[in-house]
Formats: sequence, structure tokens, C-alpha cells
Amino acid sequence: QVQLVESGGGVVQPGGSLRLSCAASGSIFSINPMGWYRQAPGQQRELVADISRGDSINYADSVKGRFTISRGNATNTLYLQMNSLKPEDTAIYYCELSRFGVPYWGQGTQVTVSS
Repeated sequence: QVQLVESGGGVVQPGGSLRLSCAASGSIFSINPMGWYRQAPGQQRELVADISRGDSINYADSVKGRFTISRGNATNTLYLQMNSLKPEDTAIYYCELSRFGVPYWGQGTQVTVSS
């Protein structure tokens, strides 16, 4: 089993910043592909950014230049630095880890961008 726990969400004004963290635990013995997804009310879950085992990074066009995904020093920890936040970034943000082709998800953390 794999468990993922996200933290760092909250309420921020437009133009502000937040840093999300994700800690993975359980039956994990190597570096795995990981990513951040988000789901706004009434919308489908969408990819925000992901990082491969070889640290190749992919961003959604809507967050390029504003968000940065990175791995922590501990195995299978993940961060998302979010700058210049906009109201349309408001969503529940989920961490995802792929192990042997099976996706595992955290419970999500709420990010609200509002004045």
C-alpha cells in the first residue's frame, strides 16, 4: 500500500504564493513518477505538473512560468511552489504517485485565491 499526504493549502489573495507539499509512505522502494493535479468545482480533474523518474518535468500551459514542481531530499516527497496565483487557480490540489503503472492519490488540499 501507498499513502500520500498533502499539506500547504489555504486562502491567498490574487498575486500571492503558496507552497504545497506531498509526503509518500508505504511500499515504496525507489523513485517514482509523481505529479500534482487539481479539480475545481464542477470541473474534471486536470494535470498541473508532473515529474518523471528521470526528473523530466511537464507543466500545464495555464501554470507555466508561475508554478514550479520539485522533489524533496527524502524519497518520494514532492513540492509545488505556486506564485502569482489567480482566482482561476482555486481548486482542490491532489498529489499523485505512479507505481508499476498504478496511480495512488492523496486526499487533496484546498487552495482558494480570493480578494
